[in-house]
Amino acid sequence: MARFVGTHEYTLDGQGRIILPTTFRAKLADGAYLTALDRCLALLPTEEFELMADRLEARQSTGDVHPDAVRAFTSQAAEVAPDSQGRIRIKPEHQDSGGLDRNVMVVGAGKRIEIWDLDRWNSMESSRRDKLADAIEKGFGVGTV
Repeated sequence: MARFVGTHEYTLDGQGRIILPTTFRAKLADGAYLTALDRCLALLPTEEFELMADRLEARQSTGDVHPDAVRAFTSQAAEVAPDSQGRIRIKPEHQDSGGLDRNVMVVGAGKRIEIWDLDRWNSMESSRRDKLADAIEKGFGVGTV
């Protein structure tokens, strides 16, 4: 399973496209899905999208998740693939649901890529650091034995 790391600042072009970092492109060779997730857009490799959909559907079958959750997850997703220049197109409806303006931050977020409006991303900096410090203090992540 691919891991995505780092932050990369880009600008949406006039056709709603952004360039993906070179290191991300090869990890999307089997395709990807773009969907709204947690106040941003998530770009999920096909394998990760399928795992998330499978988990939702399994929880739906036990009654833990309403069928509308599965519908929302899959209906708002779009299959995407980087073009020969490493760009993906973000449709206007995805730009709206992700709150994207012209300037964006492409973020490696472990098993997925997140695309954030740059101002929103920057405004959350101290909160992200506090949450990481809290996770480390609780014994998760960096520094655990």
